[in-house]
Amino acid sequence: MKNTLLLLSIMVLIFACNSSKETTRSQKNEEVQVKKGDTIKISGDTIEYDVIIIEAGFGSYLASNAKPEGFYTQNYLETKNIRYVQEWNRRVLQPGQYNSNLYEMEINYTYGTDYGYDVNYKIYNYFIYFQNRYNQNLLGGRVPQN
Repeated sequence: MKNTLLLLSIMVLIFACNSSKETTRSQKNEEVQVKKGDTIKISGDTIEYDVIIIEAGFGSYLASNAKPEGFYTQNYLETKNIRYVQEWNRRVLQPGQYNSNLYEMEINYTYGTDYGYDVNYKIYNYFIYFQNRYNQNLLGGRVPQN
């Protein structure tokens, strides 16, 4: 059961400074088979952080349902993301209250760090996708549908 949910609902966000080349891995070093387009990776020479989102369907959601890049300001995305990350991490630390198959690992996202627009845009859209797909509500109120 956990392996099936792992395939469908893994979210691995890796924020690693390129100079240290550290990566965060799942405690089980399982090879996860995903379809092309299910893995979103943001990295490059000018970006100091890597983000990897592995989630069945997220790539197509990002391409077809998400608001276009530039729709939100970077400040808006950063403000939302810090709130989403705080709630996500709170749920990771309470596996008795929240599904530990959905909230497997903490996200290392630091307030005040400039991750750039692309990173913030994709993280924000992942949170919207995650809430709609798994019927979760991280911040209360109405979940944006995009």
